[in-house]
Amino acid sequence: MKRIILALDVGDARIGLAYGEIGSSFAFGRGFIERSKLSKDIEALKELCEKEKADYVVIGLPQSKDGTDSIQTQKVRAFAKALGDAGLKVVLEDERFTTRIATQRLQTLPKHKRQEKGRLDEASAIVILESHLQKLLIPQSDDVLEN
Repeated sequence: MKRIILALDVGDARIGLAYGEIGSSFAFGRGFIERSKLSKDIEALKELCEKEKADYVVIGLPQSKDGTDSIQTQKVRAFAKALGDAGLKVVLEDERFTTRIATQRLQTLPKHKRQEKGRLDEASAIVILESHLQKLLIPQSDDVLEN
């Protein structure tokens, strides 16, 4: 049975979306949601999770380079709590440098495509999810067999 994960890049204007499966290292964009009221954002994400049959949601946590919280970090933590309070399982993933990586990936697209509203948000969500999926593929120290 497939285990599905959705990833979110939560911003003030939009939420970038990505989809992936546990056991794979690939993530796929699912567009973005325009932010409105918190309750409407949460409802839209609950519906998407039900539609995609997601096991849980990975949310990119925007910390400073030194790992400390910023104002945006506090906003994302509050958003993640609201999703959790709504009944969704939420995992936070360090998203430092994801925007830079996503921007580099988008350089292969024509300029008008790169500048489409929500394109960078979606690409950032893909990077967040790929990072999370890679961690799941790496055996933990308890799982390593000794000779």
